[in-house]
Amino acid sequence: MCYHIFMENQVICFGQQPCGFFPKRFLYAKIRSARKLQSSIGGKIIFFYHDSDADYRETITVLRDIRSNAEVRLNFLQPNRIQKKFSPLYAKKMAPVWQEETLRQLPRFMEADAPLVNIFASVKQETVADFCLQMYHRMGLLEGIEIVRSGDRDVRERAADIDQFYADVEYKGEIVRALWQDGKFILHEGGGRIITLPDRPVEKYQKSPGRDLRFFWMQSVIACTHYVMGSSEKEYLDQAAFLEITFIERDPIPEPNYAWIDM
Repeated sequence: MCYHIFMENQVICFGQQPCGFFPKRFLYAKIRSARKLQSSIGGKIIFFYHDSDADYRETITVLRDIRSNAEVRLNFLQPNRIQKKFSPLYAKKMAPVWQEETLRQLPRFMEADAPLVNIFASVKQETVADFCLQMYHRMGLLEGIEIVRSGDRDVRERAADIDQFYADVEYKGEIVRALWQDGKFILHEGGGRIITLPDRPVEKYQKSPGRDLRFFWMQSVIACTHYVMGSSEKEYLDQAAFLEITFIERDPIPEPNYAWIDM
């Protein structure tokens, strides 16, 4: 593959939702791919941290029991059902018992004195997105990488205007990510059931896009020259619409959906 000449104005980007309190292996592969590209062309790396997403399944952490080899899925525990189902990841909080109970389980997946156990115990954050981000930092994965968060008010104010969006609004005392559809705000309960929220005005800083507009919206802020794609992104990203960007597939990695704990 032919890359651009080594230049400091290159902007290498990859994107990802918070993807587990230990990051999934595919995120590690994106980071590794971005660093490898940077070593060839220079420039800076930006991690577009999509903490606006509300899907609690994104943060399922998949581990393997070191004795039985069984697959085990762990996730954050929220203090109430509304936060779990509908709050954006930057606003989802952890139940007070979650970290202590999870810490007791970690020796199933690594030695009790493994560095990751101490790192996990040392993280003190209130929200799911902040906890994940601090874990990734303390694991040494994000050194020298700039973080741009989709839930950041300034990012939203600087981004392009969109007419198809979600908005972070109040519902029963919680911040929820509601879809603007057919002139009303709705929450999908599942099974075809929806909750229609009272009509209200929303400001630009409350809005974020769904999947189809997310890349366009992100690029309007970041203006990257190179983008490291995940395996699912290459299936739906319209690369022809962004001729100014060189798209790179992330390096392959075994068991991409498992947690990366190979410190």
